[in-house]
Amino acid sequence: MNVKNLQQPTIAVKQRKSVAKGMILAAGLGSRLKPWTDTHPKALAVVNGKSLLQRNIEYLQKYGIEEVIVNVHHFADQVIELIERNKGWGSRVTISDERDELLETGGGLLKAAPLFSDCNPIVVLNVDILTDMNLEAIIGYHQEKKPLVTLATTNRETSRYFLFDEGNNLCGWRNVKTGEEKSAGQLVGSEMQKAFSGIHVIESRIFSLIQQRGKFSMVDVYLDLMKAHTIKSFDHSESKFIDVGKPESIAKAEVMFAV
Repeated sequence: MNVKNLQQPTIAVKQRKSVAKGMILAAGLGSRLKPWTDTHPKALAVVNGKSLLQRNIEYLQKYGIEEVIVNVHHFADQVIELIERNKGWGSRVTISDERDELLETGGGLLKAAPLFSDCNPIVVLNVDILTDMNLEAIIGYHQEKKPLVTLATTNRETSRYFLFDEGNNLCGWRNVKTGEEKSAGQLVGSEMQKAFSGIHVIESRIFSLIQQRGKFSMVDVYLDLMKAHTIKSFDHSESKFIDVGKPESIAKAEVMFAV
């Protein structure tokens, strides 16, 4: 199989039309999950008998999203082999190959742009995130408010926050450890600090607006685009949520996600 030139889903099992397309960002090195990631990709870390990749593909399936792009870089062959062996767990999975160069979240999404075929909306999530957030609710909010992007957020503590104004529009970013701030204008002090959950609902027109090329973060894209485009927050603080980024978080995830 020539993965680099793959323009059709790797696995075609069902013909049911999805409400959206999804992308699972699975290319990262997973440095925080060492020593597992010395010999495996983080996407294949196991929580109660299921890999993070399988859990997120099944999470998207629950909401009718059965066409999924998965980008790969670190131990890419292991990811591709598992998808093939399990027939995409019932979804149509297309590989976006980054084995030549790891492109980060923004570069990876932009590289995969031709695979979306103007599908709207597009749900993007990090493979090492587990949540039971109601995906239908955030998609519904996105379709009602019609922003360029809707970002899933919570009120948890972190070192870096997105800032939203009284209209729930992205207006800045803050690193509370270093004091660094970025904003669309002068911050007034009433901005809401929200922790980003690694889940985005985006419109395909964003691809024509992205100015960055090569390796870059979607955070930088959003901080550029917020000056002229609406980017909303969707708070899901009442949902289960965990970043399975460290070995000790596997045990916590197994308590939270027993099934």
